[in-house]
Amino acid sequence: MDGVELQILWSNLIGIVSEQARALQRIAFSPIVREAGDLANGLFDEKARMVAQAVTGTPGHINSLAAAARNLLSEIDVDSLKPGDVLITNDPWMSAGHFFDITVLSPIFRGDRIIAYAGSTIHHTDIGGYGIGSGARDIHEEGLWIPVMKLYEAGKPNETLFQMIKRNVRTPDALLGDLGAQVSSGMIASERLNALCDRYGLDDISDLSEEIISRSETAMREAIRELPGGTYHGASSFDVPGGQTVELKTAVTVDAEAGEITIDFAGSSGPASSGINVVPAYTHAYATFAVRSTLNPDLPNNAGSLAPIKLALPEECIVNARYPSPVNARHVVGMYVPFPILKALSEVAPDRVVAEGSGAVWTVQIQGRDANGRPFTSSMFNYSGGMGARATKPGLSAICYPTGVAAVPVEVLEASYPIAFTCKELERGTGGKGAQPGGDGQRIGYRMRTKTPWLLNTIPSRLKSAPEGLKGGSDGAPGRFEINGRSVLDTRKMEMQPDDEVFMVTPGGGGFGA
Repeated sequence: MDGVELQILWSNLIGIVSEQARALQRIAFSPIVREAGDLANGLFDEKARMVAQAVTGTPGHINSLAAAARNLLSEIDVDSLKPGDVLITNDPWMSAGHFFDITVLSPIFRGDRIIAYAGSTIHHTDIGGYGIGSGARDIHEEGLWIPVMKLYEAGKPNETLFQMIKRNVRTPDALLGDLGAQVSSGMIASERLNALCDRYGLDDISDLSEEIISRSETAMREAIRELPGGTYHGASSFDVPGGQTVELKTAVTVDAEAGEITIDFAGSSGPASSGINVVPAYTHAYATFAVRSTLNPDLPNNAGSLAPIKLALPEECIVNARYPSPVNARHVVGMYVPFPILKALSEVAPDRVVAEGSGAVWTVQIQGRDANGRPFTSSMFNYSGGMGARATKPGLSAICYPTGVAAVPVEVLEASYPIAFTCKELERGTGGKGAQPGGDGQRIGYRMRTKTPWLLNTIPSRLKSAPEGLKGGSDGAPGRFEINGRSVLDTRKMEMQPDDEVFMVTPGGGGFGA
């Protein structure tokens, strides 16, 4: 294909997946999807290779979804799929790493032939079990496990599966509504892709996907070849709920001749007894994000640009979770994966990396009964700290790096749940000093409008260890978590009283340069 034709068709594909994502957000019930954009949408060719992703979404979801399509299709007879079939799973090892993230995959037919697949992964409000926190002792305490199944078969709902889901979650209306949004977004992708084929006289997208994927892979390998070959090392240490310290170590090997990078996590912390273990797909998602955003951020994110980045994971490692490890709070460690990689890359590309930031978003889940006795269970909502500084720019304040998920507005939360915020503002001076200063964290306070005790699941990190500065920059400030003015380190699911006030100060980002 010539460049002009390819650019026109590529723009059409991006338009399709972005419309798919917008429709999902418009239809979704849960604020975490509708407002925060905790989702991923992707378009896959008939070989289950991701061709394009929507312009919104999180790296942990979209890069996991890139592998999920292939994993789902390996479990079924593809030739048995019919128009109207919709596949589903929340298997942590097949998709995005914990039960809350449900992946839906819809085959796209043109006539009697599958020409593509539309996929989505979103964070759901509730999946039963323990909840979003890290307190479960094995994966079977964490919620409902949905193996690869057909949610719809030839357009008809799998009533048995729907009933199983409804009886195992606390908020079935929200979960089923969000599933409906995922299915609808897949239908939109199917309609738009067939319209594209009609418009440009295409029987399928096999030649188009091959061109896009091969060009993307070639460009990524060329970007890697610009680096000097060798092995570079990085390490990041941080504390997690309960006060445990986790260390991630990476050896990043650049094979300039082949245009490949291998990231070895040997020496990292072993498996955890709490639910902060990370499955390989989620580790891969954030590792590839670190490399891709450093070396060639403008390149399309698809199967081609991800292919030259390899992982080597030790058997006994916190970022290589094995069954039946608990994984519900896997983001607490997973979102730190980029930092030791960026430290290693700072040896060869210091002008393109960022200093350590606050890391994992601080997630909150609330459960109980409101003042009128009605039960409520919130979806997860997030608070971020400061981003690390860059070589030529300061770090951004209160930004969710590296996940990219937005904060749900206070007004939306107060309208959706019986919560009342007492403060939400930047905590000035928490970013590390440097030639470029780190971003500031934020302070958040809230109470619940209840007459009875309620449950709090929250997952702060970096309450003791500060985000490190880079190239002579100063460290950012660690965070604080308090209940009624008293500092708390162990934040696993707690029973709270109606008048209790929760107060959080998220960490600041590290500075860059002396």
